[in-house]
Amino acid sequence: MSAAHLDPTRRHDAVLLFDVTDGNPNGDPDGGNQPRTDDETGQGLVTDVALKRKIRDTVALLRGDDPRYGIFVEAGHALNTRIEQALKANPGNPDNAQQWLCQHYFDIRMFGGVLSTGTTKGGAGKVRGPMQLTFARSLDAILPTDHAITRVTPTRPEDLAAGKVTEMGSKWTVPYGLYRAHAFFSAPRATKTGVTSDDMATLWQALTVMFDHDRAASRGEMKLCGLYIFNHPDPLGVAPAATLTSRITLYRANPDKAPRQHTDYTRSIDTTDLPTGVEFTPLVDLWP
Repeated sequence: MSAAHLDPTRRHDAVLLFDVTDGNPNGDPDGGNQPRTDDETGQGLVTDVALKRKIRDTVALLRGDDPRYGIFVEAGHALNTRIEQALKANPGNPDNAQQWLCQHYFDIRMFGGVLSTGTTKGGAGKVRGPMQLTFARSLDAILPTDHAITRVTPTRPEDLAAGKVTEMGSKWTVPYGLYRAHAFFSAPRATKTGVTSDDMATLWQALTVMFDHDRAASRGEMKLCGLYIFNHPDPLGVAPAATLTSRITLYRANPDKAPRQHTDYTRSIDTTDLPTGVEFTPLVDLWP
């Protein structure tokens, strides 16, 4: 396999395919944690924020002891404290503070971030990261289902004292959904944030295994079905991203049958007559 996808000086456009079975891939807190959907089409949605969260958490597992692979947006840590730490390390020079943050935090280096939230006037500005992801959208409409569940112990001690022995709850799931997202890597922006080939390897590895390290009862079974990368020969690229990502197509093998696994879809990849210099790297492909 070519190592073109590890080169941060080249532009990359990627297609990510994953599915969910009997789980909730991304609940909406404004909708009682119901799976997110497009109100008009009924297709399921998973936000880019949710996908980046999985990548961040996985990178922390993969590279947690490496000082270059800190995670800036991390539970239990205030952003202001970390911004002020960078400013104190580079007094009077917010540009150097910004670079300091890029050097110490993988997610700033890769995804960018707003660094002007610190209590020190001006902060460290804003970084536009080279890697950006879209929302993931299911190929077909999903059917969110609300399941009533019971728990054998109440929440409050006074209820237990009064003789209450169970408590009702609910759980939202999607019977099945195959989701597609796109990712775009800008080499010129990567140069500014200091992305290395090691960073690229870590990113793709995190995408490959993130569902295996993000298990939860609420998510059911989620798995990566496909990760396909189109590698341009130079920093700016030689073709619009859409002309490459559209080469990967999926359709229902049996339109009359409700899909319940990824093989209920036929996957086609057209790599004929790729633009000069573009290489194709299929990192994961579960289709036979």
